[in-house]
Amino acid sequence: MNAMPIRFPRRTARSPEQRRLAAAQWTITWRISLVMSVIMLIVGGIVYTVVLFAQRADAERETQWGIDHNTVESPPVCVWMTVERDGVVSSTPGTPAGLPVRSSLAAVRAGAPVVLERVERGGEQYTVRTARRGPELVQAAYGERFQRADRNHLLLAFAAAEAVGLLLVAVASGMLARRSMEPLSEALDRQRRFVADASHELRTPLTQLHTRAQLLARRSGSETPQQLATDLQRLVTGTRQLGDVIDDLLLSARLPQSPGSRDPVDLTALAEEAVSAEDARAQEMGLTVRLRPGRGRHVVVGTAPALRRVIAALVDNAMGHTPPGGEVTVSVDAPLPGLVSLSVRDTGVGFAPEEAAGLFERFARGSAGRGRRFGLGLALAREVVESHGGRITADGRPGHGALFTVELPAARTGEAVPRERTIASCLSVGGRRPDVPGG
Repeated sequence: MNAMPIRFPRRTARSPEQRRLAAAQWTITWRISLVMSVIMLIVGGIVYTVVLFAQRADAERETQWGIDHNTVESPPVCVWMTVERDGVVSSTPGTPAGLPVRSSLAAVRAGAPVVLERVERGGEQYTVRTARRGPELVQAAYGERFQRADRNHLLLAFAAAEAVGLLLVAVASGMLARRSMEPLSEALDRQRRFVADASHELRTPLTQLHTRAQLLARRSGSETPQQLATDLQRLVTGTRQLGDVIDDLLLSARLPQSPGSRDPVDLTALAEEAVSAEDARAQEMGLTVRLRPGRGRHVVVGTAPALRRVIAALVDNAMGHTPPGGEVTVSVDAPLPGLVSLSVRDTGVGFAPEEAAGLFERFARGSAGRGRRFGLGLALAREVVESHGGRITADGRPGHGALFTVELPAARTGEAVPRERTIASCLSVGGRRPDVPGG
């Protein structure tokens, strides 16, 4: 092969479908974020309410305990006691201004059993219980300053958790939305790629067929039978090439979705089919195409038609870049346990080593060799090989030929290998490949 300058597709603006998918992704993200934010607010409100009622229950228990057991000199924590006996009122030292609540003392003195209330004095909230204890009037005032501080801290924690949680939810929902959109995006990409491939690949062979048919129709009355036969043969060759293109397109479209059934496949038998199918064309081109099988049967698990297309594409590519008198060698071997290797070596024009990776790009175009110099052949071969858990590599130097190597996992010992069809039954007249309709 020769050095092949690669034409990479230009980055185009996003299509309407892509914009709608992006809009749907953002819609899913903010809706999930909104729902989770509301849920977090509801949970925070429930927790705050539970804490509030628990604190008030604690305040009421403390004041009840103070009424029942404590004195002015030994009040409970955060409680100020006031005792009235025989008209004399005494309070806990340091009782805040505004306490005791004298109206409540007067109410109990007048006969009310118990007065429980929440009052505000000096900017602080108090839970105040007033009741009789024998001959005494006792009032216990519980200060809620620490409870209010705890509630403020809880609100601050809720606000921080809401902000951090909302950020995390937004990131997580964005990732989930993007992941949920990936299958749709991939489907749209496959659809656009198939349309682009079809339009790009079919334009040239269809134009050639149309031109040849027009010339044949115009010269049908003036040409000799031999000239007509030559033109018809060219037309048949064009239809075969068109069939190759359609096969490549259909396999490329099917491969990501349905790689087909996986069965044990004898790679040596497939290579023998490919080499035998090219005998007639190799003679016309003045080439030698030979097979060098290794010892034993080299069995992999895969889809036989797809692997056959890989071998046929590599052999066709090698023949198209080898001048008359050259040689194409297909080798099958097992270099390591659990690995099967198939290589296609030619003595053609070669290529620069730095261009090896670009050979597997779609529509890679070269300037030397014969046959189709652009298309899906090598790109499709890479897709097929990778879908079978293997890899394909290329190596070469300008003027010293090229080497393409396919490595696939070997089938496990004991897996049955279906009996291969004979070469004669796989081939039709003219040495056509069995997997190419009309070829």
